[in-house]
Amino acid sequence: MALERVLLPEWTPQWGVLLAWPHADTDWCDLLDDAEATYVALACAILARQHLRVICRDAEHSAHIRTLLTQAGAELARLELLERPYNDTWARDFGPIAVTENGALTLQDWRFNGWGGKFAADADDALNQQLPWDVPLRRFDLILEGGAIDTDGRGNLLTTSNCLLNPNRNPQLDRAAVEAQLKEAFGLRNIWWLEHGYLEGDDTDAHVDTLARFCDERTIAYVQCTDRDDVHYTELRAMEQELEQLAAREQLKLVPLPMTPPLFDDDGARMPATYANFLIINGAVLVPTYGCDTDAAALAQLDAAFPNHDVIGIHCLPLIVQHGSLHCVTMQLPTGSVPV
Repeated sequence: MALERVLLPEWTPQWGVLLAWPHADTDWCDLLDDAEATYVALACAILARQHLRVICRDAEHSAHIRTLLTQAGAELARLELLERPYNDTWARDFGPIAVTENGALTLQDWRFNGWGGKFAADADDALNQQLPWDVPLRRFDLILEGGAIDTDGRGNLLTTSNCLLNPNRNPQLDRAAVEAQLKEAFGLRNIWWLEHGYLEGDDTDAHVDTLARFCDERTIAYVQCTDRDDVHYTELRAMEQELEQLAAREQLKLVPLPMTPPLFDDDGARMPATYANFLIINGAVLVPTYGCDTDAAALAQLDAAFPNHDVIGIHCLPLIVQHGSLHCVTMQLPTGSVPV
């Protein structure tokens, strides 16, 4: 009997979400209070609807997190705190990726090399193997981050060539070899490559979850740049044209999300603010906001795209100081994946 795999979309019913909490020995040390305020807001929104698995450094850190969430009025009965070693907090890129194999849930553990060797990642790469799961966890040798891919759950994968074909990931593999391995691992029919699109300040080499995302089987939300004077205009307009061609061919609906005005860190470097970095959970969509005039328009667009979900803004300006956002720090865990 042939093995039939299905890569699960984000809207699959969830047990909860995986987070790795920032602490003073991570890159968050200079803005730890602000970062923790974002994590608390995110954790409370998740715990109101489902479970939350938080990775922390030690017993003292665990108690600190529990105190923060208690003070915020979080639903602590759904909270799981686990003490494990980790390098950083970008759970999207080292967390497990969920598939079904002949209908049975399985988690996949892909190699993580710190976005092409840019940052230390040995503990993050080993983390999934140290966590308790209620389903098989299969290790794959290919380097792949969860933020680099998105799926409609019908055998179609959306990704970017700038990331997956970057020689800092799997230099021994060409496009055909990458496609073959992903199709086999995820049971894919099609890989939809975006050849354009990037954000200044992004360390990921153009993760698709910063640019274009499935809202449902037939809808893709994407970052639209309409300012011809913006440095992103040419690339994002080219990406938009690629998506328009894809939508016409596959009968998809496109939902444009506004580009934030330029946001800069204290050193004057532009930060990669994006509304495409939302997280779908049970009954809600958590959307990063940045204190910009464009926040309201982004929330309205996603509210229309998710008529059966509550759309909740989470202030994420502290996250983009470290070059990521809301989706980047989370990984959804489907129902049945975690022991209860």
